Amino acid sequence: MGVAGALAARAALGAAAAAAATAAAATAAAALGAAVATVAAWPAAAHADGAKPEKAKAEGAKAEGTKAEAARPDWARGLVIATGVGIADRHAPSAVSARGPARRAAEEAARKQLAAALPALPLAGGGTLAGKLGDAAVKARVDRAVAAALPLDADLSTDGSWKVTLAVPIEAVRQALAGPRPAPASDADGPPVVIVEGAKATPAVGYRLGKLAAPTVWIKEVPPWAKDAPRVRARPAASGAASGAIDLADPKGTESTLFLILAPR
Repeated sequence: MGVAGALAARAALGAAAAAAATAAAATAAAALGAAVATVAAWPAAAHADGAKPEKAKAEGAKAEGTKAEAARPDWARGLVIATGVGIADRHAPSAVSARGPARRAAEEAARKQLAAALPALPLAGGGTLAGKLGDAAVKARVDRAVAAALPLDADLSTDGSWKVTLAVPIEAVRQALAGPRPAPASDADGPPVVIVEGAKATPAVGYRLGKLAAPTVWIKEVPPWAKDAPRVRARPAASGAASGAIDLADPKGTESTLFLILAPR
């Protein structure tokens, strides 16, 4: 992607944080997800109603209803992903007329899976997201993030059924916990991406990088577009160190920097 792409990604992250500060939480979650997807070149294109149909499902797929696959976190992409299936109404006048309701049913099934999975996300400071959902403001922001889930893929069957994959950015969950944060002008002075080497931490939501509360993804190898990004080493956790923090030997970046936590295979 190069320096220009990385700078564009940082700008998108900053714009999303600013949107959150104006209480447009759903818009912020979507913008953050788009920024993270830009940085890591993750596919996030859904087919429109006129998408090329895949091979027809088995005859039994014409029964009315929905199905869903359990949601799963993908820490390398910074997403929690779920797939829902909307089965076409066999009583509809045609497969074309069944598409709209089936698409909506598939999306709703995927959102239900996301809502069910998010509470189990581990937090850097200990516990899981479930323990924070008693706070009405946090729960409302998480609910908005689910409602604004990003479409990653959509497959249309010839009978009008849909299989739709949606995702909630893990960064949206972190911001739901932290609350809105305006992006100061000084954020533009830092690098858009920093690679963290030597961290012994396991993936979780909300790690602080030194004193910074910033977006993170967890990678096993450095992608080509980030090969020239500055690198910092994580210090061994000191006795009494703050829980949920990764101490950096030579801190770089700002709270608008995307930190790639390198955990080699």
